[in-house]
Amino acid sequence: MATRLGLGLPQNKQYDIGRDVPDVARAAEEMGYESLWVYERALFPESTAQGLYDVEGLPWPDSYRGVAHPLVALALAVTATHRVRLGTSVLVAPLHGPFQLAKALASLDAASGGRIVAGLGTGWSLDEYAAAGVRPFEERGRVMDEIIDVCRAVWGPDPVSYEGRLTTISSAVVAPKPARPIPILLAATNQSAQQRLVEKADGWLPVGLGAETLARQWRALQDLAAERGRVEPLQTVLRANAVYSAKPLPGADRGPFQGDVDQIVEDLAAHAEVGLDEILIDLQGSVRDAQELKDVAAQVYTTARAADI
Repeated sequence: MATRLGLGLPQNKQYDIGRDVPDVARAAEEMGYESLWVYERALFPESTAQGLYDVEGLPWPDSYRGVAHPLVALALAVTATHRVRLGTSVLVAPLHGPFQLAKALASLDAASGGRIVAGLGTGWSLDEYAAAGVRPFEERGRVMDEIIDVCRAVWGPDPVSYEGRLTTISSAVVAPKPARPIPILLAATNQSAQQRLVEKADGWLPVGLGAETLARQWRALQDLAAERGRVEPLQTVLRANAVYSAKPLPGADRGPFQGDVDQIVEDLAAHAEVGLDEILIDLQGSVRDAQELKDVAAQVYTTARAADI
């Protein structure tokens, strides 16, 4: 069975969000992509001691200056499509109030006829946590736990009741309900987050850093699930942050998913061998505009399917 393929929607500063998101969404659905995805970057600090992904000295890319809100982008994609699943990879959940996030995701799922996938992470940016003002960065794990619990409660039958550290719902009707149970997938990059994933979530959202690394991470997560007695299979969607080049890149200078279409597809094939359900290909940061994004996405999809990925 071929690996499902998804595409990242255009949210970065070079795009006209109102025009380009629905345009790319419609085109990607027609190409054959099975899912469309958005991500969250709440702000771009002009001066910060914290590097990208909390890696000291690693600069934030200029494309992060002005990333559209993920749920607004998803709403635009809902109205432009009919078949594809629509997901977040990832939405930094603790930047949002638990009840309002649960309500927004339920509304999107109802509007789309049951096509939303809630891909959540705790993030890493101290500046974003300070700006959001929900809870301090140090409490992100506990906030994530409550968000998952609130979502399950709000999406479940009425009357809804919940008592937590941040959220109190006193026997209320909360509608609309999702069209079907919304899957919750977690990025889960450390041990405590992986335990949360196995115990509370439906699946995993890794980032492609090389096929061997991915295979090792996947084996470890499966082992943890077995140790914890999990019976339900884990859904999996790999994020492939692609850097497109019109010409092939020399091997010594090339990271995963970097290069021309053939090189990107070569890496897709290697990662697909690991056996995950789906691969999300995000090309938006390395193309000029929505037209080039559509052109390259079409080439990647056609070449991947010809290679039986």
